[in-house]
Amino acid sequence: MEVARCFDEGDVREAVAMAVAEKTPVRIRAGGTKAGLGRPVPAEKILDVKGLAGVVLYEPDELILRARAGTPMTEIEALLAQSGQAFAFEPPDLGPLLGARAGGATLGGMVAANLSGPRRFKAGALRDQLLGVVAVSGRAETFKSGGRVMKNVTGYDLPKLMAGSYGTLAVLTELTLRVAPAPEDVATIVVGGLSDRVAIETLRDAAASSVEVSGAAHLPAAVARCSQVAAVAATKGATLVRLEGTTAALAQRVDSLVQLVKPAGLRPAINVLDAAQSQLLWREVRDVSYFSGGEAFVWRISTAPMAGPALVEAVGAEAWFYDWAGGLVWLRVPPSPRADAPLVRHVLEGLGGHATLIRADDATRAEVPVFQPQPPALDGLTRRLKSAFDPENILNPGQMRPDTHP
Repeated sequence: MEVARCFDEGDVREAVAMAVAEKTPVRIRAGGTKAGLGRPVPAEKILDVKGLAGVVLYEPDELILRARAGTPMTEIEALLAQSGQAFAFEPPDLGPLLGARAGGATLGGMVAANLSGPRRFKAGALRDQLLGVVAVSGRAETFKSGGRVMKNVTGYDLPKLMAGSYGTLAVLTELTLRVAPAPEDVATIVVGGLSDRVAIETLRDAAASSVEVSGAAHLPAAVARCSQVAAVAATKGATLVRLEGTTAALAQRVDSLVQLVKPAGLRPAINVLDAAQSQLLWREVRDVSYFSGGEAFVWRISTAPMAGPALVEAVGAEAWFYDWAGGLVWLRVPPSPRADAPLVRHVLEGLGGHATLIRADDATRAEVPVFQPQPPALDGLTRRLKSAFDPENILNPGQMRPDTHP
């Protein structure tokens, strides 16, 4: 397969212009860890932007970072850590889940997929922290939007539009994001042995309390056993609540939370994990490491928190766990020609929510609507946007839907 390697914005414009002139679709690649996301892209040429790397601007006092799209996330996170800072949206590393190496993700790929971790229900999504973009459209034209501060805009908010577009609208070349102070200390309360329904009720109450929860997940027994944290693996199901903040204030908040998470009439086993154990545990949750390896298919479903157990029961998944206080459900199902898609979509019609097929083989991802089907009006708008940004359907054609043209 032909590869066009780009090292600056000019290279990208030239490569896209050539693709347009030759009417040759391209698949955008940087770290390569997310090649299995979305539908397979029928392109015979790769536009490799891994060479667009490096931090352009970092002002810790202003909580601003600007970097080129091919910059490895590990490099950025190490730089932020030196100043005691981090991304509030807690970016996941889904490489191992998708059959790629860990630590290979790039900033552009993270933004293109709009990936956010366990802190998302409190801190917002990646797109909420994206301040500005520089990109090359499918017309081979560079455009810039946003800047160093968050402000209201009229018309389309292009940074938010680019987040989650999977490279189908433009090739991202440079990105500006807001960063946040990293927590001084972390603790996690582990409640053992709760049923899914009781666990989610507990998580809901904790998230709504004044103790400022930053993580709320539940691992049923079969998934909890896969944890590398002994206090979690030993439980018959682990309900997890994370607190972050200053060391001085954390002890009192932990005590308050322990009293809060004791369900009425039950005497569950409760453990408190220190910072090191907490960080290991929430990396597992963040990266969906419990489902790494194997050939099983994986669904990511957002729904009303209390709808999760009914969804799991109706679908009959082989394994599952909950994040975002029950609002995010990860399902693992056996390989099948349609990945249980008709059943999943049918169940969600009654419960409400959105389902994305995160992991499946190429043949299944080519046949099944990987992303939640859109209502007609929204689908029409999506197609018009694609036509406006990429009229020749050059960039990652078919990755989000079979036909992106009106």
